[in-house]
Amino acid sequence: MAASKPLVSIITINYNTTHLTVDLLESIHYLTYPNVEVIVVDNASRESPVEALQNAFPDVRLVMSPKNLGFAGGNNLGIKAARGEFLFFVNNDTVLTPTILEGLVDIFDTYPDAGAVSPKFHYYHSPGTIEFAGYEEVNMFSGRNAMVGCRKKDYGQFDKASVTHYAHGGGMMVPAWVVREVGPMPELYFLYYEEFDWCSQIKRAGYQIYYQPKSLIYHKESMTVGKVSTLKTFYQNRNRILFMRRNVKGLPLFVFTLYYIFCTVPVNTARYLARRDHLKAFWSGIVWNLAHYNV
Repeated sequence: MAASKPLVSIITINYNTTHLTVDLLESIHYLTYPNVEVIVVDNASRESPVEALQNAFPDVRLVMSPKNLGFAGGNNLGIKAARGEFLFFVNNDTVLTPTILEGLVDIFDTYPDAGAVSPKFHYYHSPGTIEFAGYEEVNMFSGRNAMVGCRKKDYGQFDKASVTHYAHGGGMMVPAWVVREVGPMPELYFLYYEEFDWCSQIKRAGYQIYYQPKSLIYHKESMTVGKVSTLKTFYQNRNRILFMRRNVKGLPLFVFTLYYIFCTVPVNTARYLARRDHLKAFWSGIVWNLAHYNV
């Protein structure tokens, strides 16, 4: 039976949160899909996770990076090690439901134009509450977007498979042939917005991004970086600008620049006045883009 199903490579990154990765690996034991390989990329954690991960999932394939390559860089190491026809990139702060893979793989059988797909996300600590049922498009003027259904109780109102604008970086399946055509995740971002940029590249190559409600994942949300951290402040602001510069041209980019200068900058500067470390991180993100204007 396994031989009749295409191999799925499950790829996740561990960085100083081995206990979360162990929880994810334990959920993989209950998958009903019969043909998987599991790859954990360790992004230079302070303490070796090898023993704990092998105890949790003896067949795990470990890729040990000598330095922290970020989200995209770590996943790209996983891509190099993967043998699957389908690659399932998943955050280590998630728990998989047993039938998640069947629905995701089915998208590519049903829709020939599919280039990537994400499952429905529920909050792990708030059962029955939706985090993600698709993404709205990034507003070309403000540079912001929102997740469809976020924080709403799940009554089945988002239970139709559909095209969406971007996949969720916490859980997205991409066929190996799309990766070969489009290229790996853009490592320039390091953290945040890389999946938006990658999905934009996938769409420009002629594919669509799908949301599959038949597949469900539970997300502990921002457990690795932290819900409020200067790292998050820096990369979210730096990469919001970077994404717009790389994916928007002409008048919309000009309007975004004006919006950012006259709205975002003064609002966030005032917001972070009482938290000087975050203020520094916010401005560092802006300065980075000025110093790398030709990227």
